[in-house]
Amino acid sequence: MRTVSEDELQQWLADGKMLERDGRGPKVVSLADGLFLKIFHTRRHPLLARLEPAALRFTRNTEALRERGIAAPQVTETFWLDHKTGLSGCLYTPLAGESIDRIFRQDAEQAQRLIPDLAKFIRRLHQSGIYFRSLHLGNVLLLPDGQFGLIDVLDLKARRGPLNRWLVRRNFSHLRRYLERTRFQGFPLERLEHCYWTE
Repeated sequence: MRTVSEDELQQWLADGKMLERDGRGPKVVSLADGLFLKIFHTRRHPLLARLEPAALRFTRNTEALRERGIAAPQVTETFWLDHKTGLSGCLYTPLAGESIDRIFRQDAEQAQRLIPDLAKFIRRLHQSGIYFRSLHLGNVLLLPDGQFGLIDVLDLKARRGPLNRWLVRRNFSHLRRYLERTRFQGFPLERLEHCYWTE
């Protein structure tokens, strides 16, 4: 991977629109050419971060999803931002769509109608061997064609066979904790799980 210069990074940040940041700095920036810049701040030891850059793991996960017919961002380039510390980044073409989180907050009735299809999508992920620890309402998009896609997929494991029941329940427990942590009121998690197991 090439190393992006500080001047090039600062130009991206100056010309782009900040979409997400945390205490460590920018995380996602929308660029003028339509691409998104994603910066992977890591808590890993620099040696580990250099051996397995987060940008490459993210790219590998998007490819694993698309190989299974699941919509995901298309990475166009990965690079180092600071090789010494293991800070990496990538440029990608974003998915067009709205997060389930946003849809639910704007139109709870529409979101309720999506629950059976959302359950089928999650079951499809699990049957395809996808264990997505960060499976939550902000990371699942409803696409213009009515299908679903995933974003922010760094925290994902692609297994060879379907997930077992224990992993499925563990994945739903992550979603439950997300709802509790964000104090998301009114989301029909029990109905989602019922549809998952019965439809």
